[in-house]
Amino acid sequence: MTVLASSARAGFRVPGFVAALLFVCAATGRPAPAAAADTATVATAAASAAGAPASTTLPPAATPTRVASSAVAASSSASSPASSPASSSASSSASSSASSSASSSASSSASSSASSFASSSASAATPANAAAAWSWTAARRADAPDSSSVSNAVSNSGSNVAGAAAAHGPHAPHTVPDAGAGAPSAPTPPAATPAAAGASASTAAAPTPAATDTLVCMPDGGGPHRPAIGLVLSGGGARGYAHLGVLKVLEANRIPVDCIAATSMGAVVGGLYATGMTAQDMQRRLSQVNLADIAFDVTERSDLPQKKREDERLYIDSLTIGFDSKGFKAPVGLVQGNRLQALLANWTAAVPTNQPFDRLPIPFRAIATDLQTGQKVVLDHGSLPLAIRASMALPGLFSPAEIDGRALVDGGLVGNLPVDAARAMGADVVIAVDIGSPLRPLDALASPADVMQQMIGILIRQNVAEQRKQLTANDILLQPDLGKQTFTDFQNANQAIAAGEAAAVAALPRLARYALSPEQYEAYRAAHARPQQPIRITSIEIRTNGASVPKQIVRNALHVKPGDVYDPQAVSADLLSLTTSGNFENVTQQIINEGDEHRLVIDAQEKYWGPNFLLFGLGMSSSSTDEGGFRLHLGYRRPWLTPSGLEFRADTTLGSDMQSVHVELRQPLSNKTGYYVAPYADYKRRFANLYNGESDVKVTQYRIQTSRAGLDLGLPLARLGDFRIGLAYTHLSAAPSYSLLLDSWVDDDGNSLSFPSWYARQVSARARLVIDQLDDPLFPRKGYFAEFRAERSLATSEDKFTDVYGKLMVAERFGRHSVSASVEAGKSFGGVNLSNPFGYTLGGFQHLSAYAADQLSGDALLYGQVTYMNQLATFNASPIKALYLGASAEVGNVWSLDPAFPSGPLKQSYTFFTSLITSFGPVYVGMAFAPGGRRNIYFQLGRTY
Repeated sequence: MTVLASSARAGFRVPGFVAALLFVCAATGRPAPAAAADTATVATAAASAAGAPASTTLPPAATPTRVASSAVAASSSASSPASSPASSSASSSASSSASSSASSSASSSASSSASSFASSSASAATPANAAAAWSWTAARRADAPDSSSVSNAVSNSGSNVAGAAAAHGPHAPHTVPDAGAGAPSAPTPPAATPAAAGASASTAAAPTPAATDTLVCMPDGGGPHRPAIGLVLSGGGARGYAHLGVLKVLEANRIPVDCIAATSMGAVVGGLYATGMTAQDMQRRLSQVNLADIAFDVTERSDLPQKKREDERLYIDSLTIGFDSKGFKAPVGLVQGNRLQALLANWTAAVPTNQPFDRLPIPFRAIATDLQTGQKVVLDHGSLPLAIRASMALPGLFSPAEIDGRALVDGGLVGNLPVDAARAMGADVVIAVDIGSPLRPLDALASPADVMQQMIGILIRQNVAEQRKQLTANDILLQPDLGKQTFTDFQNANQAIAAGEAAAVAALPRLARYALSPEQYEAYRAAHARPQQPIRITSIEIRTNGASVPKQIVRNALHVKPGDVYDPQAVSADLLSLTTSGNFENVTQQIINEGDEHRLVIDAQEKYWGPNFLLFGLGMSSSSTDEGGFRLHLGYRRPWLTPSGLEFRADTTLGSDMQSVHVELRQPLSNKTGYYVAPYADYKRRFANLYNGESDVKVTQYRIQTSRAGLDLGLPLARLGDFRIGLAYTHLSAAPSYSLLLDSWVDDDGNSLSFPSWYARQVSARARLVIDQLDDPLFPRKGYFAEFRAERSLATSEDKFTDVYGKLMVAERFGRHSVSASVEAGKSFGGVNLSNPFGYTLGGFQHLSAYAADQLSGDALLYGQVTYMNQLATFNASPIKALYLGASAEVGNVWSLDPAFPSGPLKQSYTFFTSLITSFGPVYVGMAFAPGGRRNIYFQLGRTY
């Protein structure tokens, strides 16, 4: 937005009659207030300068509110006795006057439009026909030049404030008496647009408005001199729920909003309100979703493909980095904003994405910051969801949004309270809502993240202070008392809404002066309601930014086709498989209107930090019964090696008790069914302790090395899980690391037993079914899990074997409480399964916790547990997310099929623990007890150990 400075003296006013003449001349640029324009006559000199006939009487201004008002009146008269002759005569006279006013060529289009609406409103228009009124608004605003063909950039400099004031020069706030002073006096009418001002010599002394901005903040409805009211909503994260409270009070007191300028969370609320959504509807919708999870892209784990769920057991998703031939890269934001943008697309489906925001039911501006130049960017056209997403992209936390080739981030950095944007739109009176967070005291700055947040807060306070200087005595500033609520505290949304309501109610003595009558407000709301006309898709366009993923993959994900009615929720459901696949940074949808054509555009942006990805995970464990250890997990993923979707996967574990490498190729056989083949190879070396019965004395430690190669056929089970079946060749070598010969370990002849080395190989067939719908694999609070596997040897150097195993788990949450239960069983028949040479084991945290890790081993397993957890606290914007207190009861045992090893009864264990949920996985500290005085103290961190 180019801003021109004004040379007019402060306090200079255009004489009332001159302003009135100019205002009428400029009617095509900004419609005059209805009653004033009805009888306005252009002076001969001014009309001649404009090239119009000497005397032209303008017809009544046709606005959506006037149309809806006529409809309200018509519907009222229809339900009452017959209209009086006087009223009928007046109606005929008005219609005749409107029709005869089309003689001037300069105003013929506007006159004919007004005549058409004036003559038909009583019969055709109804308050329910909101979509028609909204369409008329769009058509009317389409006649005016757009604010800009691209997003307006305003330099973040000292001239910004002065320039914005100059742009608003001729539309200085009207002088309105206090609410208790009676009916407001007629304010000075707004001056003309630049085109009209240049048509009359009498305007030479008037301030010159900005020539590049179109005044779109128009006072539809109300009295003839009602000022245009602009609503300014600041950013503040979860504190922005207060904006809903303010809007609820404005609606309840019939105070209209003619334009909106907003930043960050204010842009979310303001953008949705600008589409015609009521505050009550918005609150209902927001209460049905977890906005914190949506804003931070927290995807339901049940929506992920199974291979991503498998990765979550080992790796920390936020630590994934990429690399290519140019070096290592990482995402510039922890959050990509896919879920928020999809939600906004669902809620703004009726808004085309290739139009100015002036054509919304309420004109709207979103404020963002150009990450490269630091300039303020006023977003005034294009995709409304993307504009809102850009306005709230907090640097470092959210990735920038790309619009018109710019990387845009949170507008709060340069304009958190965009009063100047509302003025530039033509607002005469500004209602500004400032929800900014207070600065923290020094003793509360406990981390580098706190210091960074404080720095951002300082920048925001500085630009807010500059914007507040532009408020006049007629403007209203609301500052809801939000206490210590943080920008991530979405759980206290109701308190924030109440704070917004309280602030607006306290300001009602000043707000009430702008209230409309019930009839006027009913017509205003009907004219600015959300359009309800269905959109039928005529064509579909697929856009991608990279060469790795074929467009056909994106197209195959869509079930919608040309000719279907556009359902954004259905399209979002189709795109879910793409956004959760890990191949794309974001996938967006938009509708582009071109005449009668409605083109659905799907834009799939591949991750710019690919195509190679590294994954990291960490696990640590320590207990009072063994030495504990650690495991570092490293993963590598290279998707789309070929256009057919070939993927290479590698996983490495480096630990004190185990080292392993697994490599696999996955080749899809069908992009529609999901069938794939997976050749693989792996190597594992681990150390297994053997104990002397139930005692804590180690008899020996075996070093076991296993090599395996195989081929599987896989089938994803929708979003439930995965089924694999295949063949494998396994080679095993095992040898004791050390051996303690005990007198009690003798055979029937009295010979001491030793622990021999062992070598074997086998070919086996195996099948594995996994259904995983848990919300968290390491800390389940809701969902269910099932695993069944079977393996049978086909050729072996040992005795043939058959091995079967199954596990079931369910978890349910009840508010802050959760309960989970699981049962598992397994049995080996015949020889030894080289993949599991020591059979099934029990012992270790949450697996008969009172015993050491893998202390009990045998050929058969039976185990069950019940765990209760209570959420004590949650932490926002912190690596530590929540604190839990829990207890579990476990029962189980293992048995040997060898009669030389007698079976024992089921063993019990009871554990009490506290747990922190962190970005790196859960941290447990607990103590376990078992009958007979056995106990164990645990500390465990992170991924699967």
